[in-house]
Amino acid sequence: KATRQVVDSWLVSHATPTSSNVELASPTHNQSRAGSGATTPVRKISAHEFERGGLLKPMISTIDGQPTFLTGSAENQITGGPNSPTPGRRQRKSRHELRHLDEKELIFELVKDICNELEVRSLCHKILQNVSTLLHADRGSLFLVQGERGGGCTPLPPGQTPRGRCLVSKLFDVCSKSTLTEMEKKEEIRIPWGTGIVGYVAESGEPVNIPDAYQDDRFNHDIDALTGYRTKTLLCMPIKDTNGDVIGVAQVINKLSDQPFSKLDEEVFASYLQFCGIGLRNAHLYEKSQLEVKRNQVLLDLARMIFEEQSTIEHVVLRILTHTQSLIQCQRVQVLLVHQGSKISFSRVFDFEANDLSGEEGESRTSPFESRFPINVGITGYVATTGETVNIPIADEDERFDPSVDEGTCFKHKTILCMPIKNSSGQIIGVIQLINKFNDLPFTKNDENFVEAFAIFCGMGIHNTHMYERAVVAIAKQSVTLEVLSYHATATIEDAQRLRSLRVPSSAHFGLHDFAFDDINMKDDETLTACIRMFLDLDLVERFHMDYEVLCRWLLSVKKNYRNVTYHNWRHAFNVAQMMFSILTATQWWNVFGEIECMALMIACLCHDLDHRGTNNSFQIKTSSSLAQLYSTSTMEHHHFDQCLMILNSPGNQLLSNISSEEYSRVIRVLEEAILSTDLAVYFRKRGAFLSIHERACWSLDEHRELLRAMLMTVCDLAAITKPWEVEKRVAELVSSEFFEQGDIERAELNITPIDIMNREKEDQLPLMQVGFIDSICLPIYEAFARLSPQLKPLVEGVRKNKEKWLEIATAQSLIPPEEERDDNDNLSKPNTPEANANASPITD
Repeated sequence: KATRQVVDSWLVSHATPTSSNVELASPTHNQSRAGSGATTPVRKISAHEFERGGLLKPMISTIDGQPTFLTGSAENQITGGPNSPTPGRRQRKSRHELRHLDEKELIFELVKDICNELEVRSLCHKILQNVSTLLHADRGSLFLVQGERGGGCTPLPPGQTPRGRCLVSKLFDVCSKSTLTEMEKKEEIRIPWGTGIVGYVAESGEPVNIPDAYQDDRFNHDIDALTGYRTKTLLCMPIKDTNGDVIGVAQVINKLSDQPFSKLDEEVFASYLQFCGIGLRNAHLYEKSQLEVKRNQVLLDLARMIFEEQSTIEHVVLRILTHTQSLIQCQRVQVLLVHQGSKISFSRVFDFEANDLSGEEGESRTSPFESRFPINVGITGYVATTGETVNIPIADEDERFDPSVDEGTCFKHKTILCMPIKNSSGQIIGVIQLINKFNDLPFTKNDENFVEAFAIFCGMGIHNTHMYERAVVAIAKQSVTLEVLSYHATATIEDAQRLRSLRVPSSAHFGLHDFAFDDINMKDDETLTACIRMFLDLDLVERFHMDYEVLCRWLLSVKKNYRNVTYHNWRHAFNVAQMMFSILTATQWWNVFGEIECMALMIACLCHDLDHRGTNNSFQIKTSSSLAQLYSTSTMEHHHFDQCLMILNSPGNQLLSNISSEEYSRVIRVLEEAILSTDLAVYFRKRGAFLSIHERACWSLDEHRELLRAMLMTVCDLAAITKPWEVEKRVAELVSSEFFEQGDIERAELNITPIDIMNREKEDQLPLMQVGFIDSICLPIYEAFARLSPQLKPLVEGVRKNKEKWLEIATAQSLIPPEEERDDNDNLSKPNTPEANANASPITD
């Protein structure tokens, strides 16, 4: 009681203004303080309350790299102020100085000595030396509880010993002259729960004061025999946390006066141990926080490895094994992967074993067998089939453990922690098993929590690597498939040699310079020789050192890669190329574009609809086709360009093999722009810019010339609208037929009503829709080109003549009123927007 009053008085007199109304009291001492007549009421709090909100509340700030629990003026009192020789650290008084302190100053000095110590062993050493000084004892020992209540599971019934719980001597037999280094060299002493005096105190939570140790049956004489030291008097007390749970036991031996420990010694000891309990708890919290930092770092490292490294499954699992073993110190870690096909066996077993005695790195080995490990056997099989976590403190006592695994080996399973590994879908893809935690300890709930978090990353890593391996295989298969398809999609050498041997007539013979050109009476071989003639007349073969046989084979391969659809076939591509050739030669624009761009434009015209399926971009999106998944915009045009590159890169078809890398890059860029420009959505996007600059453009500027090329591709693609009426009508019927086929598919397979131009039931409205198409899409661009070059006026004249023909048909079918009843033919039946006409046009892609 006197000691408590001394401590109370000293703390209150030295408290900061904000804490001057706080008084210390033990949990069992709550009477009013002497001199209660004071005018200012004083609230009594316990030492435990100090930890939660008083002077000893952890502030977790850092001074000079060391965690501290005091800040502000209180800190300066302990450290000696900011100008002390070691600012931020309290100067510890020597034992000689402590002996000259009076009782109240001694107790407070000993409390200060431990309040900032966060390393458990160092804290225990200070506690024992301080207790020995405080109680005038010769030496002392401190034991900490190890293992969780109930072995980490639910609390056990009263009187039943928790499995795996014991007391471990952090420091044993510490005297006033002992150093921490000397004490750390001693082996730990482990005392079973409830055994001996220390075990009794831990179990009962009651102190034990023995005046003569050898007269007490609980005293273990073997310790004295082992150390050569004779124990006479002994005082043993529990150290409790704020919840009243025993977290350790402190023991002092042999009072220096050869007298038994008194009742006052017990009170002083108990009071000081309250602060020791707070210090130990803080040290444990700090130790746990440091462990969490380390664990989080490992998890982050593993996550980085998963998302940055695309590696083999063996490499990823090896990293998982080594990371697990480094965190959860155990003899062995295994990862067993479930066979993805059968789901009834483990496909691969990875085993990592660490030698904890030699300190050498562990060895990792994988089972060379697949599908040889049944999934319904043993603990791993149980976890793989049920998805439950298994934590076994004693393997031999668990019926799920198969003891045969230890037969014929030097290894014995003692403790086991086994958990499922799941992918992002929650499917079990494997099992991770930890065996024999070091120091014969059981795996704790903390271990379970960490391994559970770790297993999530493991599942991500393994699943990610499985996907990567599959992708590698898929790429390899794709490479082989492309190689096979390339072989079958390209023309044979024999066909190329046959074409090479054919005579190539002149452009005049074919009429290639004529805007009214019609291929209706031409044979396929003639279309091919006509293409050769166009390349020859534009001097592309000579200028770019094209191998003549390669040119023949490339043309045959391009023709071969057009499907046999109604309109978007080889003949359409050939006609587009012929129009490009005739415009370039009639206007002399080959001087504007240059040889590289001219070659790119000719290749683009021949390839701009490669592998067309007879359906448009809208259909690809509606059906969620593979092409639509690859390309979200200009779906078919991107595919046409890819097919073009595939042929150009195929053996025997490398038309551009003899040009420089700079020229090749330029050709490919122009080629891509040109093919994508055949998408009418791109046309509408660029047309406004072109129309605003076309009459004052500077064609030496790349951006102006790029607009001209884009519009020129559309002019050539829609050129059927400029042809003589017989040709235009025949082409329009082909386009309508292809569109009706798409509409039939949409109605039958997608259960939707097709738009009017694809609706066979509205075939009679075709003339009227064609007029709207001409007004909104065709006339603006052909009129602009006629302004650019007088040689192109026949094109716009052809468009206007065909518009009149469609109007005549519409009038004859009573789709529109007679001419005298119309105010403006040009605006008749015209959709509200150009885009609407693009969707309703029989000429659109």
